Amino acid sequence: MAVVDTSGFYKGLKIELEGQIWEVIEYHHSKVAQRGPVVKTKLRNVITGAVQEMNFRSGETFNIPDIERKTMQFLYKDRIGYYFMDSETYEQLGFNGKQIGDVARFLKEQQEVNIFFYKDEPIGVDLPTTVELQVTETEPGIKGDTVSNTTKPATLETGSTISVPLFVDVGDVIKVDTRTGTYIERIKKK
Repeated sequence: MAVVDTSGFYKGLKIELEGQIWEVIEYHHSKVAQRGPVVKTKLRNVITGAVQEMNFRSGETFNIPDIERKTMQFLYKDRIGYYFMDSETYEQLGFNGKQIGDVARFLKEQQEVNIFFYKDEPIGVDLPTTVELQVTETEPGIKGDTVSNTTKPATLETGSTISVPLFVDVGDVIKVDTRTGTYIERIKKK
């Protein structure tokens, strides 16, 4: 079994802690006067969806769970959950909103995603690093303003709202970084 210490933490890392699997959502290293360095984290339980803040001594080690990945297609969402299908076996499975977490912001129907399995049980969803989404609502674009650092809010086809440059308009397709939820570039102008 693989092991990682606190210096190897990154957003999305899954670790075993107290017999459960937790995903690192946020972390930062800090040093408190007259004490050793501490790593402050925000972790999400991948089974229950519960989020908890925890502090660890710098250098503390954790087991990395043996997690299997399977590529599946996102089908649809309803009031109860989010549903995916294995393209080879046509087997379907569902997750509730807490299990999906922030991934839901950028899930688009027919999109290929990785589903994580632990001991043959589905435990989470991993999006590609970037996704292309259409802007469905924003203030009108400003002609000629292509280099400015000024941004405006834009609602995407998934319902998520992010900040985009002023020249982005309704109907444009943009590339979004799913890790940070930030605009990368405009792919297609309407």
